[in-house]
Amino acid sequence: MEIIGLPQPQIHRLPQFKYIDSIRWLPSLSPFQKCVLVAFFDTDTSTPSLEIYSLNQSKVLSFLTSWNPLFRISSLKSVSSLIAASTFSGSLHIIRTSEKSHGSLAMESQISVADTDFHVGYIGGVDLMEGGSDCVTVGEDGRVNLVKVFEGSYGKGNYRRIFDGNGLVSYTAVKWASPSEFVTGGCGFGLQWWDLRRPDAAVAQFKGNWDQGTTSGIIHSIDIHPSRKHTCLAGGSSGKVFAWDLRWQQQPIILSGVGTNESATHSLSESDVWEVKYDSYSKSSSSNISSSRILPAMICSEDGILAAIEQGEEPIELMAEPCAINSFDIDRQNPSDVICGLEWESIAILTRP
Repeated sequence: MEIIGLPQPQIHRLPQFKYIDSIRWLPSLSPFQKCVLVAFFDTDTSTPSLEIYSLNQSKVLSFLTSWNPLFRISSLKSVSSLIAASTFSGSLHIIRTSEKSHGSLAMESQISVADTDFHVGYIGGVDLMEGGSDCVTVGEDGRVNLVKVFEGSYGKGNYRRIFDGNGLVSYTAVKWASPSEFVTGGCGFGLQWWDLRRPDAAVAQFKGNWDQGTTSGIIHSIDIHPSRKHTCLAGGSSGKVFAWDLRWQQQPIILSGVGTNESATHSLSESDVWEVKYDSYSKSSSSNISSSRILPAMICSEDGILAAIEQGEEPIELMAEPCAINSFDIDRQNPSDVICGLEWESIAILTRP
């Protein structure tokens, strides 16, 4: 639903002429300049690249630096001066950014893990802990790995296997909840809560058999709010977005899609939800601010919808494109700004009033 009569976001579309696999904001070099991290894939030459651009107030992108992996990037995460990029070949690369001179950046590969024992097949999800000390990866092979990132270390990274599903399970998303806990998601709308202090198996599991008796869906994205680590937000197939609260582990909180009673909830999209994130810019329309209420969120989808969603409310359509919105990110320093990667080789920048 689009709200009529209210100020509409400003949208700028910037053609790129290369496919955009993932896009992220980076910390700004100056108050008047933003930085954007983009994972590209040139379909004409089958060449992947990871590139950083500056974005000025006129919404013009200026190239700063690039790094060229051997294989296409499957998942991307950045914190502070570190970037974690996984690939479809099963490798992981930790890249450090540094300021060379005023207004310019450099990217230097710090750690690369490409062992066949690491992952077989593509890595579906990667997440860097805030501070960059640990990186967790999950893959279609059912493996969950923890990579240690040490300051000043270069070359091959040290990692340990947290779990190996031996091909019987498949993971597509992962998110840190605390320095010792993280959540994984994959096929069947299932979620798993892991605690490094209690190794060898997940300490809690949510089975996705609530979806009209089927388990064919896939979790594509997970987010956890820093102040409410007990609640996990997940988005996946068929426009479904739900929350998993550890205090009521067997009952999902449906935000979009079909619920346990097989009745449709508020939904703008029936296609895959590629990413979901908590949205600190949107304020809850409800006076109920209890810890049981899910905070506002944002989604992007295969059918080209970027929307703000809230528990029990009509979703608000922020942008509708004639192609898929594969990736988006909310600027943590200025949450009114949202950047999106469009399937038709364009970047969209949305500024909310």
